[in-house]
Formats: sequence, C-alpha cells, structure tokens
Amino acid sequence: MANVITRNIPNTITSCNLFCGCIASYMAFHGNYELALLFIVLGATFDFFDGMTARLLHVSSPIGKELDSLADDITFGLAPAAIAFSLFKEVHYPDFLLPLSGIMPYTAFLIAVFSALRLAKFNLDERQTSSFIGMPTPANALFWGSLTVGAHSFLVSDHFNALYLFFLVVVMSLLLVAELPMFSLKFKDLSWGHNKVSYIFLIVSIPLLIIFQLSGFAAVIVWYIILSLLTYKK
Repeated sequence: MANVITRNIPNTITSCNLFCGCIASYMAFHGNYELALLFIVLGATFDFFDGMTARLLHVSSPIGKELDSLADDITFGLAPAAIAFSLFKEVHYPDFLLPLSGIMPYTAFLIAVFSALRLAKFNLDERQTSSFIGMPTPANALFWGSLTVGAHSFLVSDHFNALYLFFLVVVMSLLLVAELPMFSLKFKDLSWGHNKVSYIFLIVSIPLLIIFQLSGFAAVIVWYIILSLLTYKK
C-alpha cells in the first residue's frame, strides 16, 4: 500500500498542475487576468516539484510522462491562449481590420497548438537534457500572463492594436518550436564558472522584477530570450 501511494505522489502533483491550468484558462476566458496569472504560477510550481519529487522518491512511470505533457499543454498552452483570446476582444482594431474582428481572436489558439508541438518535440529530443531547443512553454505562459496583468491599460489603448497582438502571437508561437538553443536555470553547483549565464540572468532579472513589478516577468522572459541568443550565437 505504501509503495502504491509513494509511486503516485508525483502524478498527484502533476494533476494539481493540470487543475491549476484548467482554472487559469477559465479565469482568462472571463477576463480575470490576475487570477489566471496566479494559477499559471501555481501550476508552474507544481510542474517544478513533480519532477523533483519523482527523482527524490526514485519513481517513474510511462503514465507520469504523458500526464506531465498533457498538464503542461493546459497550464502553459491553453491558459496563455485564453489570455490572448480575451485580450483580442478588448484591443483596438484599426478600420482596415474591423471586418476581421470576429475572426482574429481565434488566432490566439496558435499558442496552444505550438505549445503542444513544443512539448511533443521535447519528449523526443535527446538534445534537451541540460538546455532547451526553443522557448520553454512555462516561459511563454508567464510572458502572456505577466504582460496582460502588468500592462493591460497600455494594451487596450489606442497605442496598441489587434495587428500588434497578432504579430506577438505569431512570434511567441514560433519561438516555441524554433531551433534556437536556450539555457536552463539548472545549477550544477554554486560556482560562477559552471553557472555564469544563470547568474548573469538572475543579476539582471531581479532589478527588472523590482522596476516593472507585475509586468516584470514579461521583461524577464524577453531578457531570457536575448541572453540565450547571445550565449549560443555562432
């Protein structure tokens, strides 16, 4: 009995991630971006601890791997897509885009589609053990949640419009599956030499979070992309 319980602890934590993703999606569809972001962050926390728990308990199962990908696509795929979908309903539409105002919101679901592709590639790609190829789905979800909460008044003003939002959806979706190496924050030890990129990332990220507050996570994700490009440039 104890072995059965122990074996299912990581899957239970993964299920909590999935549950958070469902709530985040619901909140996003109803325009409650703050709670959507909160449950995305909670989901990301569970996503971090399910893998750690599996390693600590020395348990793994095929269902755990599949469940993890499904949970991630809801929390980090559908939830940010729902945020973008609701945002499309609020943003300004230039006159030439007004005939498409009923269609454009649905392009937000490109985020969910490309997130699923990203997760499928990750499961099969043996290169992504110590770093990533393409932007991780949690980073993309945090970007959308943070940007919408922290800069909502700007996004729905006349200075921003549906065309810019569509462009942002396409770019962020393509970054998920792009053949771009991106570093992982996994620390090998505490030395500067082995973790220089991670330390540089954190040194800049902390002030960004302090300065930009809720929208700081979006700024941090942009910084993460830039630093990855600089780190792995040929």
